[in-house]
Amino acid sequence: MDACCSELRNSPYDIAVVGAGSAGFSAAITAADLGARVALIGHGTIGGTCVNVGCVPSKTMIRAAEALHGASAATRFPGLAGEARVTDWPSLIAAKDDLVATLRQKKYADLLPDYEGVDYIEGRARFDGDALLVSGAPLRAGKTIIATGASPAMPDIAGIGDVPVLTSTTALELTERPASLLVIGGGYIGCELAQMFARMRTAVTLVTRSRLLPEAEPEVTEALTRYLRDEGVTVRTGVFYRRIARREEGVVLTVLSEGGEETLTAARVLATTGRHPNTEGLNLTDAGVELDRRGAIIVDNRLRTTRPGVYAAGDVTGRDQFVYMAACGAKLAAKNALNGDSLVYDNGAMPWVVFTDPQVAGVGLTEAEARAAGHEVKTSIVPLDQVPRALAARDTRGLIKLVADARSDRLLGGQILAPEGADSIQTLAMALKFGVTTQALGETIFPYLTNVEGLKLAAQSFGQDVAKLSCCAG
Repeated sequence: MDACCSELRNSPYDIAVVGAGSAGFSAAITAADLGARVALIGHGTIGGTCVNVGCVPSKTMIRAAEALHGASAATRFPGLAGEARVTDWPSLIAAKDDLVATLRQKKYADLLPDYEGVDYIEGRARFDGDALLVSGAPLRAGKTIIATGASPAMPDIAGIGDVPVLTSTTALELTERPASLLVIGGGYIGCELAQMFARMRTAVTLVTRSRLLPEAEPEVTEALTRYLRDEGVTVRTGVFYRRIARREEGVVLTVLSEGGEETLTAARVLATTGRHPNTEGLNLTDAGVELDRRGAIIVDNRLRTTRPGVYAAGDVTGRDQFVYMAACGAKLAAKNALNGDSLVYDNGAMPWVVFTDPQVAGVGLTEAEARAAGHEVKTSIVPLDQVPRALAARDTRGLIKLVADARSDRLLGGQILAPEGADSIQTLAMALKFGVTTQALGETIFPYLTNVEGLKLAAQSFGQDVAKLSCCAG
């Protein structure tokens, strides 16, 4: 639809959705399915973060690195040897770009004609008092949903403005593989990309102020740190960033640690220190939409902002920054906007995944969170060398940790560190959603020689030593 069509802009809409990424499309489709007339307002490349610069490009590159690593890892089986190397980096990047373009077209642009109730309008949106403007022209709508997402944030380090810093977006657009890379930030993006580049034969140093994956269980992060180091990644935790500078050889980061001040040098630097909400230019504060100190839109449990009739969902709210939660929240916001705010946003059984190898996956409360919430806590930890699938694969890196309420035996949360952990976590999410106890999980039938069987063993280990069980004896 032509963004300059004044007739369209003067038409009344039931809902205006600002942002044409995963959350925006979810809100627009949901509202259209409920019979609403929707203005979907996008600016820039359609499809948002996930398909263009986030999940899709990063995960295909991570899979490529896994294939490369898998060849050399074949030696864990007696009698096998393998070797693989990067022969054409530009071709790998081009294939990634082709996948992104294909999915963007099929899952976003090509969907629009199927929804007659949705008008797509290209333009910049902002509030002007009670009015919503698109490229300066007013657009009338009964309700508004803001789903403008978030962008990579720069760390607060002296000299950062004078250095060519890569982000999670631009690092995946490099036409030449860097010889060495300094990754600043130990969250999920930093861990994923550090390992990916290291497996592509880039010398990687990963530095972070705290520990890796600070919101994960300490047993998980300790093990993951060890595995990354085993693959040649230099991991430096608990450092203070003093300054960064550009040098002829690349970049130099000066840090302060327990051993004193030192410098770290690399050809390129990648910042993975979080994301900031895309709220600039929307004039939200003047419109009565309150923001938090990070610039994220404040919403209640029905995704309503502080301005009546305006909702927000996805990364722009600063919470649960996963594409599936953005889409889920946007769907809920659209339903509430049309049907009286009856639905409550619930992330109590929200699974999450870090696509390192081994993968890290979790759901529910950590041990520390459960204690802080007042539970009398019991935990179980089963190393993967107790899981037959891992033994058969000759890859016992990892563990499973479960957290439960000691009084009721009800499961409260759990985390998995395993080569196929992402495919197992949904079982635990379902268990939490329906209030399953550790006893019930331990008595459930699981297929043999699967990683998910480890959940059964972890549940059984609350009451017995699973190392003394024969195969399938439980």
